[in-house]
Amino acid sequence: MPAGKLARAFESALLSMKNSVCIARPLGLAIAVICAQGFALQAHAQTTNLGPVVITGSREPMPLSRLVGDISVIDAEQIRNSSADSVEDLLRRQGGVQLSRTGGPGQSASLLLRGNSASGTVVLIDGVRVGSATLGQTDLSSLSLAQIDRIEILRGPGSSLYGSDAMGGVVQIITKRGQGAPSFTAHAAVGGYGSHEVDAALDGTVGAFDFAASLSHEGSDGVSAVLPTDVFGRYNPDADGYKRTGASLRGGFTVAPGHRVGLSVLDNRLNSQFDSAEYNPPTFAADPSPDFRNRFNTRVVSADYRGAWSPQWVTSLQIATQRDSLESGGTTMSRYDTDRQQVTAQAAWTPIAGHQLLGAIENLEEKVTAAALAGVSKRHNNALVFGYTGKLDGHKLQADLRHDHNSASGNVDTGKIGWGYDLTPSLSVRAVAGTAFRAPSFNELYYPGYGVSTIRPERSRSIEVGANWTDGDTSAGITIYENHMRDLIGYEPDPAKCPTGYTFGCAANIDKAKLRGATINASHKIGAFALHATVDFLDAKEATTGTRLIRRAAHQESFGVDWNSGPLSLGATLLDVGGRPEGGRDLDAYQVLDLQARYKLDTHWQFEAKLLNATNRQYEPARDYQALGRQVWIGVRFDGFGG
Repeated sequence: MPAGKLARAFESALLSMKNSVCIARPLGLAIAVICAQGFALQAHAQTTNLGPVVITGSREPMPLSRLVGDISVIDAEQIRNSSADSVEDLLRRQGGVQLSRTGGPGQSASLLLRGNSASGTVVLIDGVRVGSATLGQTDLSSLSLAQIDRIEILRGPGSSLYGSDAMGGVVQIITKRGQGAPSFTAHAAVGGYGSHEVDAALDGTVGAFDFAASLSHEGSDGVSAVLPTDVFGRYNPDADGYKRTGASLRGGFTVAPGHRVGLSVLDNRLNSQFDSAEYNPPTFAADPSPDFRNRFNTRVVSADYRGAWSPQWVTSLQIATQRDSLESGGTTMSRYDTDRQQVTAQAAWTPIAGHQLLGAIENLEEKVTAAALAGVSKRHNNALVFGYTGKLDGHKLQADLRHDHNSASGNVDTGKIGWGYDLTPSLSVRAVAGTAFRAPSFNELYYPGYGVSTIRPERSRSIEVGANWTDGDTSAGITIYENHMRDLIGYEPDPAKCPTGYTFGCAANIDKAKLRGATINASHKIGAFALHATVDFLDAKEATTGTRLIRRAAHQESFGVDWNSGPLSLGATLLDVGGRPEGGRDLDAYQVLDLQARYKLDTHWQFEAKLLNATNRQYEPARDYQALGRQVWIGVRFDGFGG
């Protein structure tokens, strides 16, 4: 029963925190309020005269201007008007985000947030943690843009709010929710390399009910994912295509003013080909001829309730299950399943205007199923969270504390404190310091011949300073950060440094790292033109040797211009990525130019065209992998609105 799980989680966390009275007391008070008054989930983000309302920065809906941190939002209009052809392509145009992908669209893709590894970013879908517990990271390639209403990005340490893995930050994907009169949208397009996509959505409100449903399908013949020059013998000249289907349903019922119950289901499936090799006896020579495939399935089912008991008290409950499934291989297929059950109860109290206290309790159960894994297949994590957000006379203060008790990794306490000040109505400054951690994955703990059950969690300490300036249609910002990481988990090749019985090395806490960087962004509107730019600098090195971390570019820039006049809209985006070290050499820097045009035929119909990689730039998104060349897309969109 969910109530039993919450009670056990609360008891376990309080016992493990018996020496942390300063944290346990306010959290215990907050949880007592939850138990007495009710529960709920996150509210649908909105926009106010204080700017966009975001959830991820504090776990509660709050105007962005009230928060202290490096947070950005990609809203529904930006997603719809973007030339990006996938979630990962959309994200890599944002500040502080780099992408590692083993080929073109449909291939495995991972985010590197502020130079952290792919395992150092938490990905949430409507508040539910997703990703593989065996690998310890989230592959975004199975997700469809058609299902997404907005994306929120929290850069910097997020473990004090969201626990393990949030060393580089948090990416929260928020799906569409019905608002206003019922409406129907549909979109279809075809493109080069045998590419196609089609999606449809129906959403709105009827009385006290709100609903949103969507279906999508896309695919491409692609190109060979691996270059002919691959040093591992994996090159196969056949094209490596993909097919991706998605379905989502989200509904809610307002049982009384301020009280809503909801249910959401999301299911995405990806079938993609990739290049690899088998090494069979007696020669053990590389054989790239099998048809290698990845079959991903990401499923999220969530029930939630949110209740505003007074202008000061809001409580929330979310009960969710999530499955991340992968079948991968050539002649034979291996299967890896992650099943999660997540229960979160939360209360927010605003004793006086401008000051909010938050308490939350969370229980996460993880189970993995994989023939290759030995030993433990389950673990649980109980957590208590306390947060404060306040504003007084131009000063902003935000503080978060979290205690995690993990059955495999023990107890970890993390915290973050941020201060901001409005120097003028247009100019604000901030400083943030925090700690974060990453618990070892199941592979790092239990994989035969590699995993070590006594491995320690990765930990980090970081600090950042920043400034933001806004004046009408012009804005600019800068963030400078430094992150010190220790107990990094990696491969130790020397068996003598591993426990007894490891012949070929093992997983180990091998090093420290220092990540330093700066992000600069600016936007400006003048007449029919809208300009935007992001510039990133990153110095990511191992602390002992000073060696640059692989797949991290020292600089990355994104520039865009949009022009709108009547029914016609034109846009261009240029992405410039610097050289990246990998496999003993530096991958060349590259630039990708995307162009697009939209023309409204009438109130309901719109014609769309895109020219991706307009200069036909050949580049390696990862060593020995290749991306698509020039690609033309043409499509049509229909919007039908209710009365």
